[in-house]
Amino acid sequence: MPCDRRVATQRGIEHIGFGVWTISDGSLRASGFACRKLSVFARLHSIAAVALRSCRREFRILNLLKQIRAAIAALVVAVGIGFSFASAGAQEGPPVDTALVVSVDVSNSVDDARYRLQMEGIAKALEDPGVIEAITGGSQGGILFSMVTWADTPSFVIPWIRIANKGDALAAAKRVRNLPRQGGEFTCMTRMLRSANDKIVPQIPAKASRIIIDVSGDGPDNCNADEPIEKVRNELVSNGVTINGLPILLDTPEDSALLPKAVPGGRPPLEQWYRDHVMGGPSSFVLPAQGYGDFERAIRQKFVIEVSSLTSMKYSTANR
Repeated sequence: MPCDRRVATQRGIEHIGFGVWTISDGSLRASGFACRKLSVFARLHSIAAVALRSCRREFRILNLLKQIRAAIAALVVAVGIGFSFASAGAQEGPPVDTALVVSVDVSNSVDDARYRLQMEGIAKALEDPGVIEAITGGSQGGILFSMVTWADTPSFVIPWIRIANKGDALAAAKRVRNLPRQGGEFTCMTRMLRSANDKIVPQIPAKASRIIIDVSGDGPDNCNADEPIEKVRNELVSNGVTINGLPILLDTPEDSALLPKAVPGGRPPLEQWYRDHVMGGPSSFVLPAQGYGDFERAIRQKFVIEVSSLTSMKYSTANR
């Protein structure tokens, strides 16, 4: 079709120029050189229209990205508020006399029999009438109890639970007995204490008059930790935590090369190591077990001392 007969149905335009004659009744007519210019103009208009559509798409994408970023920011704020509430909520329960973390060595030296002796010893201690009386006889009438097993890494196997009566104590004992077998290779005590400082102690769900970490094991830390154990211990102490030790003394101690030399008439090397590197904080003490067979007696006595502040003070003074 000749160019001068070409009709473009573009409405609302009265004159374009470049030799375009007229636009009437919504039709556009051009011829000659003007037709070529009009063809160029049409192509430019087409390109501009494509570019405009592309810009609109990009604008919509940018707008969508802005909305996504805003939603993420709102989520971060909401999560932060949630954590703040969680931290605040960690202190909302009724106060207790003691918040007690019982940490148990389950490294390579702890076989199935030794593991059972430890778990059964803790369970029986919680069931002991003298321990229950000490737990319920404080000014607040109860404690918070939690448990950590540790070897290469620590596991928070029993989160914080409240023990305020005999039923609570028996339920806690049952949970201890039902724990699945834990295990590992090395005695990474420093890592356990770091985890307790950073994750367990901050989540205590009530105000506690005393915070105590009970550390038991049959050898010194042998993990080549990234930081000295004394540094982590001192940090815990500065945060108001008392650390007590229950070294399990063996005829052939684990990693004896890492222990101080035995002194005639002095304390056993592992007990001395616990005193030098583990024990810390107000009224802290070390109470050794004479092998795994003596663990039940030692942990029961230790529980009574730890949840009875006056007894703990007397024992600590006499035990230094």
